Amino acid sequence: MDEAGKKILSSLESRCARREYCSRDILHKAALAIEKAGADVSAGELLSKLVEEGYVDDARYAGAFAREKSGLTGWGPAKIRFFLSAKGIARETIAAALADTDPDRSSERLRKLLETKARALKGDPDIKLKLLRFALGRGHE
Repeated sequence: MDEAGKKILSSLESRCARREYCSRDILHKAALAIEKAGADVSAGELLSKLVEEGYVDDARYAGAFAREKSGLTGWGPAKIRFFLSAKGIARETIAAALADTDPDRSSERLRKLLETKARALKGDPDIKLKLLRFALGRGHE
């Protein structure tokens, strides 16, 4: 690995130490950095180094993503599953990440969101349909 490649690796290590990234995101960031710097290294090589050193772990990323989106944002399992699969995360990994989320907390969050939305739609003749669409849009079944 040349000097530019080492610099890119160091930069990616620094990014990964601050925040979780999935393999696909790191491959994309590495490819852009290599193109910009003209380094003589492949993005796959950099990714394998980061995975080997524990900076990138798709299972850890999926778990953190699922916990954040279900707990803080109020997303349901369907929406989380869709976004993680779009990131190239394996089905088994997604299933394990969703199993770690708290379904009671998620349903309580949905109930509060629906109550708030219902107050905003008070008097609307299509309130049930709109609440159903709202819940489905949030990824709840």
